[in-house]
Amino acid sequence: MLNRRSFLMAGLTSGLPSLVPSAGFGAPFTLGVASGDPDPGGFVLWTRLAPEPLAEDGLGGMPEASVPVHWEVSADPEGKRVIRRGVQVAAREAAHTVHVEVRGLPPGTPYWYRFKAGPHLSPTGRTLTAPAPGTMSWPLRVAVCSCANYQHGYFTAYAHMASERPDLVVNLGDYIYEQGSDHLLGPTGNVRDHASPEAVTLADYRRRHALYKTDPDLQAAHAAAPWVVVMDDHEVLNNWTNLIPAERRQNAFRAYYEHMPLRPSARPGGTAIQLYRRLRWGRLATLHVLDTRQYRDPHLCGAGFSSCPLPPGPSRTMLGLDQEQWLLDGLRSSRARWDLLGQQVFFGQRDRDPGGEQLVRQDAWDGYTAARLRVSEGWIQADARNVAVLTGDVHAHWAGNLVTDYDDPASRPIGAEFAVTSITSGGDGHDIAPGTDPLLAANPHLKLHIRHRGYLMLRITPDALTADFKILRYVSRPGAPVQTAATLTLPDRGQGLTGLI
Repeated sequence: MLNRRSFLMAGLTSGLPSLVPSAGFGAPFTLGVASGDPDPGGFVLWTRLAPEPLAEDGLGGMPEASVPVHWEVSADPEGKRVIRRGVQVAAREAAHTVHVEVRGLPPGTPYWYRFKAGPHLSPTGRTLTAPAPGTMSWPLRVAVCSCANYQHGYFTAYAHMASERPDLVVNLGDYIYEQGSDHLLGPTGNVRDHASPEAVTLADYRRRHALYKTDPDLQAAHAAAPWVVVMDDHEVLNNWTNLIPAERRQNAFRAYYEHMPLRPSARPGGTAIQLYRRLRWGRLATLHVLDTRQYRDPHLCGAGFSSCPLPPGPSRTMLGLDQEQWLLDGLRSSRARWDLLGQQVFFGQRDRDPGGEQLVRQDAWDGYTAARLRVSEGWIQADARNVAVLTGDVHAHWAGNLVTDYDDPASRPIGAEFAVTSITSGGDGHDIAPGTDPLLAANPHLKLHIRHRGYLMLRITPDALTADFKILRYVSRPGAPVQTAATLTLPDRGQGLTGLI
């Protein structure tokens, strides 16, 4: 057993080298701590040593030498009952980041963790292991978030997420924004400042991630629960596909991995990063984490809303053929009550010009309709019991039934989509008067559209998936209260969404 005093002394008595402030760095845990990707036996722990997190070279004010970082996992928040401990070396080539894979723990159990470098002790984080395979453990409470633009507002939504103590946080992308200080939010300008040009180099991306992680509300959300993360576009470049320069993609991928609680298996190799993966929560739920950026075919008609005159072609893919087959195989073999698809861009159809020429967003699945149909028919053929698609990107809360024929109002629901609004992107947002939303009137499968900032809180049981759409009415100043603007439920083996809007 390792008590607090012996943990603080570790490194001075372990025989490993230990650096202290006089040896070249000050208090290093300025970016907080995080955990992620829980399984029944463990999770990954993350931190980074960065006494000067915004140092121009992107290296956080650390010396060249590697630093031993001690870590411990406890069964209590005070750290009195330590059950795992170890040492991980933080190296300069990885910006002194640490990724620890903890294994061999009992399933379905909360834990607390912390780090130490030299005499410095990190904040304490809370995490947990997934339930044992084959068990029906419930409820599962999942916070879903995306699109946090530092320049557009304060991250108050993250603080509210943390206070709800979810079992899991799913971040669906746009964790950072690559844009420079000259990219302004409308005529009133930005609320906060990136204080640097657009991120392009490795140092740029490292500094941008560090800036975001200095935010205390984001640190609180990471410390409250394990995260499952996947990137969208702004972690690299707005609306990017694999046609962007390889060096920039490589820089962005490397910095993303360095700053996320990802397992070492996700460490990028050159211009590729392995982000699609599968997490199981006993027999209750399986989360299929999808990557809709890295393997997609290029846009045919740009990324925005358009009526594309070019034929889409039956072989066009959003996921790439390997990932698509991986998803369909996983759905066929799934024994979960709920299959959740965590992905980035709008899955169901959104026609902005119904009755006229179809006007849809080409960067979303509307620009890859053959791939959408293959995936939808795939989960029908797999006899998946319940499918819910979780979506980011759109800067508004949306919910709708998923069907195979969006042009047939009588088409039977085959699942549901829950799209989460942004944490800050787009600024304060605004109300839509009840009964006046033309998009809901013209797209009968869509049931909800809210244009305020916030996050989703899901409660998943064997009988239902219930989604609370949380909103904040302003992000242009800190401290906004949170409220539940709507609640929708997808019943087990149900025929579509029900609930209070």
